[in-house]
Amino acid sequence: MRITSTMERAELIFGDSAVSAAQRRPFLSYLARLGPGSRETMAGCLATICRDDPSAFAWERLRREHTLVIRGWLVERYAPATAAKHLAALRGVLREAWRSGLLDGDAFARATDLPAVRGGSARKGRHVTPAEIRAVLDYCAHDGVRGARNAAVVALLYGAGLRVHEAVAACDDHLSVDLRSVTVRGKGARLRTAYFVGGADALLRRWLEARGADLPSSPILREVRRGVVGASTLTTQALAETCARLARKAVIEPFTPHDLRRTHATKLLHAGVDVLIVQRQLGHANVRTTSIYDYRPDLAQADAIAGVSL
Repeated sequence: MRITSTMERAELIFGDSAVSAAQRRPFLSYLARLGPGSRETMAGCLATICRDDPSAFAWERLRREHTLVIRGWLVERYAPATAAKHLAALRGVLREAWRSGLLDGDAFARATDLPAVRGGSARKGRHVTPAEIRAVLDYCAHDGVRGARNAAVVALLYGAGLRVHEAVAACDDHLSVDLRSVTVRGKGARLRTAYFVGGADALLRRWLEARGADLPSSPILREVRRGVVGASTLTTQALAETCARLARKAVIEPFTPHDLRRTHATKLLHAGVDVLIVQRQLGHANVRTTSIYDYRPDLAQADAIAGVSL
């Protein structure tokens, strides 16, 4: 099961022998610990590392000499944050191998004792300005039922700062338009209640009225085809495509669902909301993650420089 030609030279080929159910357990157990939004990402990281089906890879046979080569390969190929994410997935699956008794404690400690990945990287995503949000909502207001649905997308992502997988999984019985709140299951299967900024409740009311009554536990966001609301919920990919389409129709720079979440965080911080409350609103385990979403310094720098003439 080869990883790369570099790793072949490091003798990391484990052969083509059948993999037992016990050997599959670390990978599956690791994914089971993750939230829905992280499983695909981290499974992809592990597939990149092993260049094979990660459920059929003998993770428990990796030792420190192997993981050091893997780290070096990742650092050479990817930005620091991406390399660190791959290594986090690697540590996670090795931890499950140890917990399953397939890897002894000493081997696990040595294999995961890797130097930290150093170096900064460019800030991801962008801040969506209030004028751009207005342009998007103006377009939605003239796009019938689909526009009402897309405005509800903005309400969930920008108005409440939800992750994309949280938005597609949000259900009617966890939504309170009157209290301007929605309860979602975030990373690590943790439940939290997110609150909407002012005005988002009106967007949701418009969509719910256009969509019609539904059964409890029905997804809030539904597909709309030719002005008719369908039975299926939106997928995360459909949500990303919706944001791309809205940017084109509103004639603004492209933005992603996560850009709306970042903008929500910046809006709260700019309004003077305590960073710990913003952390809780976004469902971050660490406040340092919340600080990455703060675009205020960038905006202040841009405004200051723009005010200086040649």
